[in-house]
Amino acid sequence: MIAVVPAVLLVLVQISYPLTEGVGRDRVTVAVVLLSAATALVHAGVTRGPRWAAGFLVIVSGIGLAAEVVGTATGVPFGGYDYAVGRLGPDLAGVPLIVPLAWTGGLYSVWVVAGLLNSRAAVRVPLTAMGAVGWDLFLDPQMVADGQWSWRSGAAGLPGLPEIPVSNYLGWFAVGLVMAGALQLWDRTAPDDEPSHLVPVAVFLWTWLGSTLAHGVFLGLPVSAGYGFAGLGTLGIPLVLGLCARRIALRPGGHGTM
Repeated sequence: MIAVVPAVLLVLVQISYPLTEGVGRDRVTVAVVLLSAATALVHAGVTRGPRWAAGFLVIVSGIGLAAEVVGTATGVPFGGYDYAVGRLGPDLAGVPLIVPLAWTGGLYSVWVVAGLLNSRAAVRVPLTAMGAVGWDLFLDPQMVADGQWSWRSGAAGLPGLPEIPVSNYLGWFAVGLVMAGALQLWDRTAPDDEPSHLVPVAVFLWTWLGSTLAHGVFLGLPVSAGYGFAGLGTLGIPLVLGLCARRIALRPGGHGTM
């Protein structure tokens, strides 16, 4: 499957992240975002059609950009923060234009996994929002440690992560709910045939378990390793159990084996 190509490149580039620093690490960060978005959109285009993939991009990147612009300007809904200047390419109102693509690349596998766990909108939408928060429990500490953005909110943080206010995670949950709600409506326009889920599930598991290893061993961020493992594990643990019990099929007509 053509979607495997950007996924493999994504993993290889992410592995190189701890080995870089300075401008080189900034370039790796941009490459990771572009490859994660490419992986998501290529898979969506192949399995659900180019129109659905384009809609996914517009919904998630559009809402993500709006939330980031409002967030940096007003502190709502995440809390007050600022991006570093000139490190991740051109920006709009202080938000690097690469950031909306990060939302697209990160949320896609979470959305797919949430749907595999429960396709009912009343469950899938909050599951997706929970997964978004779990992903950010890795992302925010890593990017703050690298100086990509900084917080100016005086609100309390989680134990061991005082520099990131709890309001950030509440904001992520709220934005995730809006994105997932819009995607639930958009999903009605997709073809009825059941697509293969191999690539997004593999990317999800790599993000969950690979980030845990990277934070705990290679990046010196053991606290976020624990938080991220637990946060994304709200979807990851049921996913693994479902795969082992063959209750979740990754391919049409399959039995859930990878």
